[in-house]
Amino acid sequence: MAQKRAYLDYNASAPLLAVARDAVVDALAQTGNPSSVHWEGRAAKAILERARRDVAALVNAKPDHVFFTSGATEAASTLLTPHYVMGRASVRLSRLYVSASEHPCVLAGGQFAAGQIETVPVDRNGLLDLERLRVLLAAHDKGEGLPLVAVQAANNETGVLQPIDEIGRLVKAFGGFFVVDAVQAAGRIPLDIATACADYLILSSHKIGGPKGVGAIVAVSDLVMPRALVRGGGQEKGHRAGTEALPVIAGFGAAARVAREQLLAGGWGLANRQRIEDGIRAIAADAVIYGDAVERLANTTFFSLADMKAETVQIAFDLAGIALSAGSACSSGKVGPSHVLAAMGFGDGTGGLRVSTTPDTTQEEIALFLDALTKIVARRDRTKPVSADAA
Repeated sequence: MAQKRAYLDYNASAPLLAVARDAVVDALAQTGNPSSVHWEGRAAKAILERARRDVAALVNAKPDHVFFTSGATEAASTLLTPHYVMGRASVRLSRLYVSASEHPCVLAGGQFAAGQIETVPVDRNGLLDLERLRVLLAAHDKGEGLPLVAVQAANNETGVLQPIDEIGRLVKAFGGFFVVDAVQAAGRIPLDIATACADYLILSSHKIGGPKGVGAIVAVSDLVMPRALVRGGGQEKGHRAGTEALPVIAGFGAAARVAREQLLAGGWGLANRQRIEDGIRAIAADAVIYGDAVERLANTTFFSLADMKAETVQIAFDLAGIALSAGSACSSGKVGPSHVLAAMGFGDGTGGLRVSTTPDTTQEEIALFLDALTKIVARRDRTKPVSADAA
């Protein structure tokens, strides 16, 4: 195993920020339950509400419209349901429309039956087929219930950015509800829940340097909300029962505060991604970088090497001291073909390698990656059979 290591897998999980760790530790020392009315309870409540304000500020939402969950998967399972309420009145949603390149927790469809889920194709660049979505929404039978559309703001594998504002306007034109999976986008690009025409955002703490085990549903309004998935004592305004996990929520709030400060300071530049991709192309002329013709996250490169399985290359990188992903880190360690690349038309057996960074990624770390890639490609080329033409 290499002595020097470079962590280039921030889309899987960002290392815990020091300020987030401090917030977790401070909250662990707090005895009170946020629902208690005594001094200790009020002190705990103050920590909870500060975190709520910080998470809301990251996406320009109202704090009262932020509801904490155990993570993004729970948030998706809560929002992707046919059963919504407006006060005491039921609101029926009869069909779910998702893009073919969504994260598995969205593709699973939440509480919708398989027959109620419609998958909308994406093009070769990974962009949603807006015309197909328009046709599907135009044909939707509102007599059975309203349509629900769920789309990622940024793809977790390719980093491709969907035209969320345009999709949101289309959904609204057909009277639907719009859920945006903002897990990879939050903290990396400016997000405003109001201007995105989104009804709900899904956020995750550990993608922005907060602790694992906490996420959030952010609503543009709490007038219409999904029926609670976790019911009991009525915490989080009845939208998610159970005593709030105060330490990790406090850490989430601290990380959201830092993420917002980074965005206000100018955000994430493209220099690191450019150096990585220029290096890949120089080392392996046959490499394919996916989604490079459209807007992507500044921190994400998803590529493949000809004649090499992604999982084999990932192991080689790990042995060389480089942590990156072969696709999404969402399947309990399983590595295999990418459903995202299959949706983009690159074949069911295609896999890719994802390099994801932060503004703090060093030039030395990028150099380690490119050096390892040079050696991997050189080994491949040495073992390639010589063709009859070349002979």
